[in-house]
Amino acid sequence: MAHRLLMRRIWTFSTKNIRSLPSSHAAIASSSFSTSSLQSATARASILSPSRSSPLPLLHTSRREVSFNVQDNEDFTERVLNSELPVLVDFHAQWCGPCKILGPRLEKAVAKQKGRVAMAKVDIDDHTDLAIEYGVSAVPTVIAMRGGDVVDHFVGIKDDDELESFVSKVIGQ
Repeated sequence: MAHRLLMRRIWTFSTKNIRSLPSSHAAIASSSFSTSSLQSATARASILSPSRSSPLPLLHTSRREVSFNVQDNEDFTERVLNSELPVLVDFHAQWCGPCKILGPRLEKAVAKQKGRVAMAKVDIDDHTDLAIEYGVSAVPTVIAMRGGDVVDHFVGIKDDDELESFVSKVIGQ
């Protein structure tokens, strides 16, 4: 646990501090910055642990608002059962080939609805209790919920048109 915390720690140095580092460390710290930014007195460099290459691009922010990974039962209750929006719950597994095909297609169909529906992703290996509670016996399984109630579901892969139709039906169009 302490090792993980250490690996996630981010150190920030001003350019003044970078110049005072040993040459091997300074090269690493300054490698992602142009020469002109190093000359700036206010330029700052972040040194990330080897396991984290760079911060996530801002492009992923909007996708996170529509689609999210369920962390635990409390998170599921808060973000799915108590959601004001209809929510598609994608029960999947890392080892599941069809899940890897369906997931991005489903996210695309949800994104087209521009915030009228959310998508929760539940890994059945991490949240077996939720999979059992909702009767998931095969993956991928997608359950549509509105107001905490199951309104529809399907098992397996669907093509893009079928997914868009399913999502539209869930939001009431």
